[in-house]
Amino acid sequence: MPKVSLLFTLIVITRISVAQDFIEFDKLTYQTPQDTLPYRLLRPKEVKENQRYPLVLFLHGSGERGNDNVINLKYITTPFLYEKNRNEFPCFVVVPQCPASERWTYPDWYQEPREPINTVISLIDSLTKLPSIDTTRIYITGLSMGGYGTWYLLTRFPNKFAAAIPICGGGDPHQVDSFKHVPIWAFHGSKDKTVHRDESRKMINALKNVGGDPKYTEYKKTGHDSWTKAYQEDQLLTWLFRHRSIK
Repeated sequence: MPKVSLLFTLIVITRISVAQDFIEFDKLTYQTPQDTLPYRLLRPKEVKENQRYPLVLFLHGSGERGNDNVINLKYITTPFLYEKNRNEFPCFVVVPQCPASERWTYPDWYQEPREPINTVISLIDSLTKLPSIDTTRIYITGLSMGGYGTWYLLTRFPNKFAAAIPICGGGDPHQVDSFKHVPIWAFHGSKDKTVHRDESRKMINALKNVGGDPKYTEYKKTGHDSWTKAYQEDQLLTWLFRHRSIK
């Protein structure tokens, strides 16, 4: 095959892969007087009457920003669409999409939430009113920009989440005392050149210094894409879903 044709084929395959839409995740929009937020929602395969299910919030990275409501699913489908996990860990998974010009966090970690992250919290609060959602089992995870967003929401809403999985992100180590009770399993790649591993290390050390008991996994030969290995950890969902918050 000529080199030009091969290159064209690879480009087409890549675009198809990136643009793949997963119909298991409902394509929805959440509106407030101040904002409109596209998001995707995965439901349990069978929602049984009088049974409540966990809700997982996933915050994507900066490369998945926009308004197509497709690319925000890029890195989170594998753990939750895997058939064994769907059967063993039935849950709701909500995946909002951050606008291209915005971020999940702010330079000032003491800043009060505004759109779009404020809209995300409003969305979560609206979903927890559904009779099928277990309000003691609301979880959060995110990668890169979403990893920072995960730490930020723990800082601003220390009693909202039953457990958290921040990946290759960072936060303000001076504010960890308020959420030291939250079970956390953080991940980072030791060769990450986009977000240095010290961003996670300083949060873990700060939590331990105030009496927290976080888990931390650092992959020795991994760069920025530590989420690939993290979301394939055998015990990740078992660890996550065993935690409940006290309401």
